[in-house]
Amino acid sequence: MKLAGKRSVWLEYLVIFLGTGLMATAIKACFDACGLVTGGFSGAAILVKEWTRGIVENGVPLWLTNLSLNIPLFILATKLKGFSFVKKALVGDMTLTMWLAVLPEWKLSDDLLLSSVYGGIILGVGIGLVFLGGGTTGGTDMLAAIIQKYMRHYTIAQIMQFIDGSIVLVGMYVFGIRKGLYAIIAVYLVTKVSDGLIEGLKFSKAVHIITDKPEAIARMIIHDLDRGVTGISAKGMYSGQEKLMLYCVVGKKELVQLKEKIDEIDPKAFVIVGDAREVHGEGFIERSEKHTKIT
Repeated sequence: MKLAGKRSVWLEYLVIFLGTGLMATAIKACFDACGLVTGGFSGAAILVKEWTRGIVENGVPLWLTNLSLNIPLFILATKLKGFSFVKKALVGDMTLTMWLAVLPEWKLSDDLLLSSVYGGIILGVGIGLVFLGGGTTGGTDMLAAIIQKYMRHYTIAQIMQFIDGSIVLVGMYVFGIRKGLYAIIAVYLVTKVSDGLIEGLKFSKAVHIITDKPEAIARMIIHDLDRGVTGISAKGMYSGQEKLMLYCVVGKKELVQLKEKIDEIDPKAFVIVGDAREVHGEGFIERSEKHTKIT
């Protein structure tokens, strides 16, 4: 995603705004409504709400707990790591808190499986959008980064897994093992969907082509697909023949067309296709000298 200049800064804000809206929808309509604790500060907020039902009518609101947990965390993180470390999360956390405050109380479904599946998908899409917009929402990832400063023999990921796992286990104790198991399904889907959204938008295909007609195939790639292609000197170790192996990167939608045209030119061509997880350059993710992000 090319995000540069004034217009792109506002685009990033919009993406974060929409992403946190989806996150809040999943938290309120799926997880809180059904007692599914999926970790993070949102999971902790659901637990606090349940624990305080006898003290406060309907329990302490999710937005208030989320804000209360993040404020001291932001202050501590600013003192330890500087404001540049926390400002990425500030926009995301404020908009998530706002959404949690304004969205009405409602339940997507009484079915725990549907709530865990659709909640996981919606939350995963929301998190993916926030990350694509250059933001985060603070929470346990920031807490883990602070803890890791004093426990350097553990990685941030390991600390996050411990914190989130502990919250999920407490959720099992409070709401029951059955709901806890459904919450684990949601956690898995959140990870898969958010990773898929972030990486899927940048995925391309790296193609190696071994052929007796490299010039013809190279011309086809350049003129028909409007893609670049590189010739690499190679040697067949069985035949001992010197050959020119072609290497190019294409989008996923272009791959089918590429393979069909290669078959037309040289049905005996040997084609190897692999994933290129991220490609920077003309025609893919383009760089900008003035790349502005919400940081």
